[in-house]
Amino acid sequence: MTTIDETRALSDAERALTDDKARAERAAGTRRTRRAILNLAIRLVSVAVFLVLWEITGRGIDPVLFTTPSAVAVAAVEMIRSGELWTYLYPSLVVLLYGFTLAVIFGIGIGLLLARYWVLDVALSVYITFLYSIPSVALVPLIVLWAGYEQTAKVIILFLFAFFPMVINTYQGVKAVDPKLIEVGRAFRCNEGQLWANIVIPASLPFIVTGLRLALGRGLIGMVLADLYTALSGIGYLIARTAATYQVNRMFVPIVTLGLLGVTLTALLRLIEKHVAPWTNLSDEN
Repeated sequence: MTTIDETRALSDAERALTDDKARAERAAGTRRTRRAILNLAIRLVSVAVFLVLWEITGRGIDPVLFTTPSAVAVAAVEMIRSGELWTYLYPSLVVLLYGFTLAVIFGIGIGLLLARYWVLDVALSVYITFLYSIPSVALVPLIVLWAGYEQTAKVIILFLFAFFPMVINTYQGVKAVDPKLIEVGRAFRCNEGQLWANIVIPASLPFIVTGLRLALGRGLIGMVLADLYTALSGIGYLIARTAATYQVNRMFVPIVTLGLLGVTLTALLRLIEKHVAPWTNLSDEN
């Protein structure tokens, strides 16, 4: 009889724990939803206030020197309808895709190798530091001289802008892995591949994702700079052409487009981070 009572008491305790866990998860989900709604509301209010202030300020300045959001919106509709914006944006996006992809592949690969093998670190880190210390814009004329004015030069320029944040952040991510985790892995007889797959790379992911964000921002800068220096195409050239003809409202269209592109791609990287490294987002739920 005592055994039956103990079993029932244990079952009731387990159900109580399950119910408490379910309630805690629901409460956490409710907090996350409320926080997301609050964040969205704050952003919308911030954007609205900014646009109103811009509109008021812009109306009091000579349109040759400045413009207003309403004028930019009208110009954007015209440029989208005529296809002009896409004509200049598409070549730049192709360059961004190629250059950023190469920067990510080589940046992560070289960063992992330098951090893991001390011989490579000693031999090559000085070159990484040397090239990173040189402003990338100073190398643009040399790249144009070697690669010409076509797409290849643009990809190289963008690659240089995006490569160093990737390699440096990846390197720091591997170096920041807790040595005790490595020791535990070796104690469980993990081979080198298992250490990398289960300990080193997962622990380095937050640094790598941060490197992706930094590389993306610098890549957009390199994309525009490449357009300005290398060829009469791309969104950078559109900015320069509209500025040279004092079409300030049309000049702001590609500028705003670049900003929206950066925000969209950064948000996409955040979503990827939540899936591949969900433990980095625990602080956002509080």
